[in-house]
Order: sequence, then structure tokens, then C-alpha cells
Amino acid sequence: MAGIAMMTVAISSCDEDTTTMGNSLTDVIDQFTIVTDTFNVSTRSIIADSVLSRSSYSYIGRIKDPETGAYITSDFMTQFTILENELDATFAPKDSIVARDTDNEPQADSCFINIIINSYQGDSLTAMKLTAMELEKPVEENKLYYSNFDPEAAGYVRTGGISQSKVYTMTDLTLSDSLRNVRRNNDYYEYISIPLNKPYTDKAGNTYNNFGTYLMRTYYSHPEYFKNSITFTKNVFPGIYLKTTDGLGLMAEVLNSQLVTYYHFKDNGIYIGSKTFYGTEEVLQTTHITNEKSHILQLAEEDTCTYLKTPAGIFTEVTLPVDDIKRGHENDTITSAKIVFRRMNDTSELSDVVLEEPQNLLMIERDSLYSFFENANMYDNITSYLATYNSTYNTYTYYNISSLINHMYQNRNNGSPNWNKVVLIPVQTTTTSSASSSSYYYSTTTTSVTGVSNEMSITSIRLVGGSNNRHEPVTISIIYNQNK
Repeated sequence: MAGIAMMTVAISSCDEDTTTMGNSLTDVIDQFTIVTDTFNVSTRSIIADSVLSRSSYSYIGRIKDPETGAYITSDFMTQFTILENELDATFAPKDSIVARDTDNEPQADSCFINIIINSYQGDSLTAMKLTAMELEKPVEENKLYYSNFDPEAAGYVRTGGISQSKVYTMTDLTLSDSLRNVRRNNDYYEYISIPLNKPYTDKAGNTYNNFGTYLMRTYYSHPEYFKNSITFTKNVFPGIYLKTTDGLGLMAEVLNSQLVTYYHFKDNGIYIGSKTFYGTEEVLQTTHITNEKSHILQLAEEDTCTYLKTPAGIFTEVTLPVDDIKRGHENDTITSAKIVFRRMNDTSELSDVVLEEPQNLLMIERDSLYSFFENANMYDNITSYLATYNSTYNTYTYYNISSLINHMYQNRNNGSPNWNKVVLIPVQTTTTSSASSSSYYYSTTTTSVTGVSNEMSITSIRLVGGSNNRHEPVTISIIYNQNK
């Protein structure tokens, strides 16, 4: 009898009729009815002429977009950082340096700029060429730089300064097979090493045997210049511009850059010393992207779908039917507003599998297209949302944008023609992980998104939509709590 009773309770609890949901939990006066509805959403492609060049990564290389035939070129500028607590240990004491010139002044053995590669797209055997060019003056801080900012064209490159070319591939054929396999298994970062070992003449006309010697002697003469990144950039080395000058078929994502000086010093024996200055996101970095706009325009005009293309390519604009959603429900509560954007699964001669799809898609209001990134905002799930690509269903899903619908309706008379529009933007995310012990036997790790920036790598995806959509319409599903 007990078993029959339990089965009866279980069957009752699985009843799918939701029309009386909540009735048993509220007073009769407070009862409400759940109402659902679905509305069509209109979408179109819009061109992103340039994007804010503020990212965790920089990019170098040139690749041909297989979808458009356009050539995409990336160059980048970086400054170098120095920590304030390293002032007294930047280089070994002057009198301990082994190598000396004819005037008994210390000399460095060698100097290099190393570009550390996080990942790359294209052929690892493709030969590429870049040129490292010294800056004449620091690129100004406290300004916003977009991906169309060209330091060379803007007059920042020094005439007569460092100008060192380097031919490179991602696979170093001079290495043994075993070491190349280590690199291939992501246990070792690939890097491009640019020697700065030719004679170097500073702005005052002094010549040194290499750039590392210039750094060392400047430190011994003016240690105050090495106090922090600002004094170093202003007085010693404004930065370097790394420009793609030849080659096609490879785009590298740069984790960071290193300026390394090697020397020998005496300390109860002779030892090898080195000093590394890092180019990271803690100092100013800018990526310059050249993308042929004529090809981008052709895709943006396609009306049987919409596009998401990076870098600095195409976004998707979405017009939400806010008036229709609220009509007749002005006093009701919207508890859910779900919208799904689907990838075009039909293939064409422009194969969809050639380019990677963007993994993270930010939804923001159309009028916040630039200010969101300029102010380094975070999505708040009120007026901005983040969706992650689902490779199983080929979709991006925003599960509940009801707060955005309410916000738009309240501000419908603000005079903006874009009051009911949002834009879908591919982004990179910065995350942090924290571990917490749930018990003696196991622990859990929580990953949190701490920042978003424009996606600067090469990605592309076609979404169902457009004014001449030939597939099922893009819809938004609404659930209302309707007061009785």
C-alpha cells in the first residue's frame, strides 16, 4: 500500500500541465496566470569599420580570407614594462661586467626581441617576414586606439633607429623531431626571435656595439630612468612596431613580447646574466588591422543570412519587437525572454568549415556599440548579455533578456532611432579561476569572466536571418506572469 501511495504522488508530481503553476504557493488575491507568446525578430549585417584595439593578445601576419578572397594583415606596437621593485637589480653591478670596449666601458653580449606565440591560424611551414621598427616617441597614454591606428603613418616610427627584419615559420625545421613534437603538444610556446645585435646609435648620436649595450650603459648613467614603465618608456625605449612586410598564409596570436639582454659578469667566478623587459597588457599595446573593405561590403549586403566576421569585419544587428511584446501586457510581468541564433548549416562553395566560429557573442544596445568597450564595461545581464557557441546544436542562446526588453520599453521615447536595436559582437573573454574545498575528498573550481574585448582573431559564421531569410524565422519566446 505504501508503494502504491508513493507511485501516485510521483505521477501527480510529473503532470506537465503548468496552467495552475504557483496557485498553491500564493494567496488567492495574488494568483497569476502564465501566458506564453512568440514574436519574429528582424536581423541584418552591419560593417564594423574598426574596433577598439584593447585585447589580451596582439596579432602579426597576413592571411587570405577563404570566404571573401580578402587579404587580412595584422601588425602591432608594444611598449615594455619594468617593475619598480626591480630598480636595484636591473643589471649586475657595473664593475662586474666582463665584456669591455676600448674605453673600458661595459658591453652586453647580445640582445633580442622574442615574440611569444599563443596560437596561430594557417600553414605552420609558411615563410613570413616581419620588420621590427623602433618608435621615435611613446604612443600617448590615456587615449583610445582603434584597429585602424597605424603608428608608422602617424609618425611614431624613428628614422635611423632599429629596423631589423626577420623571416620566420611556426615550425622550426632546424629543431629535432622530438622537440617539435613537444611544441606541437602545447607543452612549449613557439616564439619568433629578432636579434638586435647590429651597431646601434641613440638619439644623442652615441654608437654602441648592440642595443643591449645601450640599455646597460643608460642604466648605469641614469638608473632613475628604470624606476618604472613610464620613466623607461619616456627616457629609454618608447617601444617597438612589428610590421608584416612579406609572406601570406599565417596569422599568429601573440601572448606577449620580451626584450632580453645577455651579458657575462664576475662574482667568485664568471656567470651569464640576463635582463628581460616584458611587453604585456599591463603596458600600452595596439594592433593595426588592414582588411579589404570592398569584399566585406559584398557580404554585408547579402540578405538571405547575416554574418559575424572578425577582425574588424561584420556584426549582426537585431531589431527586437518590443512594442509587440508589451502590447496588451503593459501591466504584466515578463519573466522570460529567450532568443536563439542558429548557424546556417547548409554548405556552399565557400566552405563553412574553413574558418573558426566565434566562441563568445556579446549582445549590447546599438547605441553602446563603442562606449561599452571604451569604458571597459562588463556585461550585466540587464542591458548586455554573453552567449557561448554550442557546437552540438550550432547555436548561440540568450536564455532570458527580459530585463533588456523592459529597459527598452521604458526608454522608447528617448529620441534614439536605435532604441529597440541590439548588436551581436564576437568577443574574447578574460577569466579567473578560484578553487574552494567542498569536503576533505574533493574541491571545486569556479571560473569567472572578468573582462571582455573585441575578438581580433580571424573568425566567421553565417547566422539564419536577414531580410530575405529562407529558413525558419528568428524568434523570441516570451513568458508573461499575467495578473488576474
